[in-house]
Amino acid sequence: MTAKIIDGKAVAQRVRQELKPRVERLRALGVQPGLAVILVGSNPASKVYVGQKTKACAEVGVHSEVHEFPGNVDQDSLIRRIQALNASPKIHGMIVQLPLPDHLDMRRILETIAVEKDVDGFHLYNVGGLVIGQDHTVFPPCTPYGVQWLLESEGIRIEGQNVVVVGASNIVGKPMALMLLKKEATVSICHIKTRDLAQYTILADILVVAAGKPRLITAPMVKRGAVVIDVGINRLPDGTLAGDVDFEEVKEKASHITPVPGGVGPMTVTMLIWNTVEAAERILKRNGAPETALA
Repeated sequence: MTAKIIDGKAVAQRVRQELKPRVERLRALGVQPGLAVILVGSNPASKVYVGQKTKACAEVGVHSEVHEFPGNVDQDSLIRRIQALNASPKIHGMIVQLPLPDHLDMRRILETIAVEKDVDGFHLYNVGGLVIGQDHTVFPPCTPYGVQWLLESEGIRIEGQNVVVVGASNIVGKPMALMLLKKEATVSICHIKTRDLAQYTILADILVVAAGKPRLITAPMVKRGAVVIDVGINRLPDGTLAGDVDFEEVKEKASHITPVPGGVGPMTVTMLIWNTVEAAERILKRNGAPETALA
């Protein structure tokens, strides 16, 4: 068996094509969806990610702004800018590019973003909504949302399946588990303190790996025929990129697998744009636009 490779670039492109007519309808109503990205410091990876987001916005027709601050910016200055963007009618979605410098209170900064513009899904309201399954008022975090979309685009059954999520971060692992639980999977979460990781991963019908450790998952740890989603992206000493899964080994055992790069990454950016367009539509509806105008 050789796994079917899930082409995240192709799926992301299809999703972006779906977004274009929605953006056109909004523009016909006098609204251009707008995304603001706050970038602190000069982290090279962050700059690359922000560039990808800006390019994706332009492709779909979404207005984008990048607000750059030096690494030593004081917290009050950052919060004042977020508050100004909260009040801006041009901006419907806002994210703070992570990680932030250590002197900044990440939680306080993220909580300053207005709930209706929190398209990264990190505000406590959105996290709480995810827990109780409040689908129509919250924004799912973009990476787990992209993973769910990939699974569904491939027609992979989630209901009733054993799912193992390796990694318990607030950005990927925890929300991923909640979203798949909402889809009626049986979900286990493994983390750095998990003893004998392989005894869990070998039981997974769907294995989602977001641990940040290159090639952590090897073929003996994977059940034959499993679906393997590799969220990790690690730069090796020779400059090449590797996921958290040993791709060459595991692809001979899995039924489906995502590559790195070209798997989950393109979906993360695309779902951010999806959430931004969704935010613009919600704001317009709250301002009295009829449902039929956006259908």
